[in-house]
Parts: sequence; structure tokens; C-alpha cells
Amino acid sequence: MAQQTWPGESLHFDDNEILHIARSTLEKEATALQQLISYVDEAFARAVRLIAQSKGKVVITGIGKSAIIAQKIVATFNSTGTPAIFMHAADAIHGDLGMVQPEDVVIMVSKSGESPEIKMLLPLIKNFHTPVIAIVGNMQSTLALQADLVLNTTVAEEACPNNLAPTTSTTAQLAMGDALATALIQLKGFSAEDFAKFHPGGTLGKKLYLRVKDLSVHNARPAVHPESSIKEVIWEITSGRLGITAVLEGAKLVGVITDGDLRRMMEKYEQFNRLTARAVMTTQPKTIHREALAVDALQLMRQHNITQVVVLDDDGQYEGIIHLHDLIREGLI
Repeated sequence: MAQQTWPGESLHFDDNEILHIARSTLEKEATALQQLISYVDEAFARAVRLIAQSKGKVVITGIGKSAIIAQKIVATFNSTGTPAIFMHAADAIHGDLGMVQPEDVVIMVSKSGESPEIKMLLPLIKNFHTPVIAIVGNMQSTLALQADLVLNTTVAEEACPNNLAPTTSTTAQLAMGDALATALIQLKGFSAEDFAKFHPGGTLGKKLYLRVKDLSVHNARPAVHPESSIKEVIWEITSGRLGITAVLEGAKLVGVITDGDLRRMMEKYEQFNRLTARAVMTTQPKTIHREALAVDALQLMRQHNITQVVVLDDDGQYEGIIHLHDLIREGLI
């Protein structure tokens, strides 16, 4: 059988050369980000306060690769409590400029600050008397000189071997946008609970809002008495399909019996027909409050190497069971 040849295997670069190129790219971008720290100055602080105090939205614009970065910054702002929209610089001069309202703040993203669309758009926005924040890589450019506030994203070189394709420069723009967003998060007191409101459908959001009661309510509520027979215990565990039953003395939880307890019982006793639940139950089961986050239940299961946790209500009484499968079903694992 002929050996399969993958596309690119015939190129003259060996693996070490390819790895060297990749590492060099990352080193150049890391160096640019390190340099970016020194560019964060008073203008940055003023920009954060300007956005936080604005009664309108943030309109972020750019052209080319900078437009893509602008869209990512918009997404980050929106997901962290700062209303923002993207306006393509080319489309803005053909009608989309109507997005900009008097109380808005405009952020213009550009490496050179001299793109024709940016130069044409800048005075039009200034006519609205709307403050302009520039994220720009040329501090002597038209954009840098005419913007109200300038965030410097100058880079020494692109990672591209021809020093042409936006690589290091877009990394710097993206990082500056992230710096703005994270500063706004803390300035505005945006909490994990707030974050969950904007991410209800994703796994990350579920970790922040999904509670034990939301999952346990759909499960059976298996329970036996301390003097229940083993046959009754097995039936309750089987019918509940959770691999566990609570043992209740009146309304009080006095223990649990799991599949594992039954296996250990069979190893310990030759005859178990006359045994009761009390003889095989675990008397100090792991419990969790119904209002606890589901992710806390997962942590409890992992910590104690178990697959079920007893759920308690506000009075500390038995309410139900949350199972590992509930958490898997919700994508928390």
C-alpha cells in the first residue's frame, strides 16, 4: 500500500523551520503587547470615564482588518454591560452615519490613521459634536491629531515576513479594546450575575445562573423509612432511576442508600433478606441547598467522588436529588 502524502509535505521547509516561524510570530506579538503597557496613560483613563458616563452607546468603526477588530470590541462591550454597535467606515459615508446620535461616543480603529474612508468619516462625525476616541498606530496621523482622545497602539513591525499583513497591529488593537472593556467592567461594578443575564444560552452563563433546584425538580424523589425492607429499598432506588434513595424518619433526613451501599451489603452479608434500610444506610450524606448553583453541586460531587447529592429546602428538609447526569445534560461538564 502506497504511503499517503499530505498536502504541503513536499515543501522545502522542515518541521523545525515551521515551528521557528510560529514562535517568532508569537514573540513579536508578545513584545508588542508588552510595549503597549507603556502606552496606557491619562488618555486611556479619560476614555474609560467618558464611555462610562455616556448616556448613549459606543459606536465603533474601522476599515479592513481593523473593522473586524472593531466588531470584536463591540461584542465584548455588549456582553459586559456597555451598549455598543459596529459601523463600517465605508458604509458610514453612504447612509450608516445615521447610527451616530448626539449622546454617543465614537471609537475609530485604524493602524495608519490615514485610510481614505477614515479621513472622510472623521470630520463628518465631528460635525455631530460627538467625542471621538482613536485606537491608532500612527501618532502623527490625521486621525490621531484630530481625535479627542488617542489610545496609542503603535507596533514596531508586523509578524508577517513582508511586514505587510496586519498581525501584530491587530493584536495590539484587540488588546487595547479588551483593556477598555475590563476597566469599564470594574468601574461600573458589572458582576458575574450581570454577566449571566447576557449569556443565558451558553455554558458559561449556565455556570453563573443555573441553580440546583432548576435541575432537581425534574427528578424523582425516592424515599424509604429506616425500617423499610431491603426489597423496598431496591424497588425505590430502581424506580427512581437515580441510583439512590433518601432514608427519612418522619420528615427528617437520617441517611441515604446508594447502589454502592447495596453492593457493599451483598459483600458483607450472606443473608440480607431480613435487613432494613437502617442497617445499610450512610448516615451522613452529602447535601446541598436548593438555591446553590448547579456548578457548586458539581464541585461537591468531584470533591467526594460521588454522582448524586441530596437537595435540601429552606427548612433543611429533604427536597430531592441532583444527579451527575443532570449536569452533563446541561453541558456543565
